[in-house]
Amino acid sequence: MKRMILLAACAIPAFASAQTAPKIDSSYANWYYEGRMELYNQLNHQPADILFLGNSITERGEWHELLPGKKIANRGIGGDNTFGLLARLDGVIQQQPKKIFLLIGINDIGRGLPTEVILQNYRRILTKLTQGLPKTKIIVQSVLPMNEVKLPYAYLKNKADQIRALNEGIVPLATEFNLTYLNLHPLFADEKGELKAEYTKDGIHLEPVAYVDWVNWLKKQKQL
Repeated sequence: MKRMILLAACAIPAFASAQTAPKIDSSYANWYYEGRMELYNQLNHQPADILFLGNSITERGEWHELLPGKKIANRGIGGDNTFGLLARLDGVIQQQPKKIFLLIGINDIGRGLPTEVILQNYRRILTKLTQGLPKTKIIVQSVLPMNEVKLPYAYLKNKADQIRALNEGIVPLATEFNLTYLNLHPLFADEKGELKAEYTKDGIHLEPVAYVDWVNWLKKQKQL
């Protein structure tokens, strides 16, 4: 009897731990995502010199206008996260781009996903891209800072530490896969480490001038 009681007592902490484990929200396929995928699936047969891959920060860039004369594929989807991006890599691989600029993760942070979960998805993304596109140059870009003063979205407030932790975790992954990592903060961050006020109206999305400076900066870094 004592043995049975002891076993039951030992089981309680494990059960309690399972009950308090954070819930992982891996959803991504909303109406907007599905609409963009309907479009992209019609375009995946077109080869691309440069493919920009990410969420709304990528999608809002007029890359084809900023880089005339090149075959550009904009594969940003507003609101996308690492789960959604991972699910659509077959189409990216189908296009066989010569170069990919990857930027993803802020929406994962916004929904409260643990950094280790996001980094696990990053590993899966980089594994699939490097295996499917062995000749493609993949540039992994840091997640951008936000501007707390301008942010109207409560769920994105006070995320600077997690952005920093995520970027610190991405660096060794890029090294492991022998990929270029670009820290965008020297361009986009002010002296306090926040997104420059002149680059944003809502604290997270970028103004057109930011994209112009971004492309010019990438050229100075000899990535374009």
